[in-house]
Amino acid sequence: MGYSTCFFQQAGLNENQSFDIAMEQYALGAVGTMLSWGLMSRFGRRTLYLSGLGFQFIILLITGFLGLSRQGNSGASWAVAAMMVVYTFVYGMKVGPVCYALVPEIPASRLRTRTVVLGRNLYNVINIIMNITIPYMLNPTAWNWKAKAGFFYAGLAAFCFIWTFFRLSETKNRTNAELDILFENKVSALKFKDTEVDIFNIEAEVNSDDKAQAEHHEVTKS
Repeated sequence: MGYSTCFFQQAGLNENQSFDIAMEQYALGAVGTMLSWGLMSRFGRRTLYLSGLGFQFIILLITGFLGLSRQGNSGASWAVAAMMVVYTFVYGMKVGPVCYALVPEIPASRLRTRTVVLGRNLYNVINIIMNITIPYMLNPTAWNWKAKAGFFYAGLAAFCFIWTFFRLSETKNRTNAELDILFENKVSALKFKDTEVDIFNIEAEVNSDDKAQAEHHEVTKS
């Protein structure tokens, strides 16, 4: 979003139009984020994240094809701007906020701090890489991809969608203890939501095992 105004200008809009669209983009992103508060509680993390990536893939693919239109096509320029506004709304409503909910929920309780720190550092590294490459994508004297950059990001969205489908587990309405047990039992992400966990029975089994071991130890000593 930091390069939105420049991107819109490369797509064919003038400076004033680009700035106005960028402001609308930020506003709709904020509205989407507020909507996510209710959606996350109703539909869960996995559903929102997966559907968000699917919508983003479609939007980015359309944007890439719009970038193939002839130079000076006003309709295509406005269509590209509209796609980016919709993209930001979808991101703010689905992928963006859900990510911040998943980061502290997914890691095991004992490793949560380390996992969050490592994840944030990886995020920063990727940000550095993208902040270096994006100007090349948009610069007319460099790669000059313009809206065709949508193809590149559509590929990334498709990769993330596939990974999310097979690997991202639903954490909605799960306690930390339940999540630890499900991950320890290597429950598939596809079955995570419907798998029942009885923490009290598991604790009872653990306590009975400990008691049996203690009694065995006492008998051995005597």
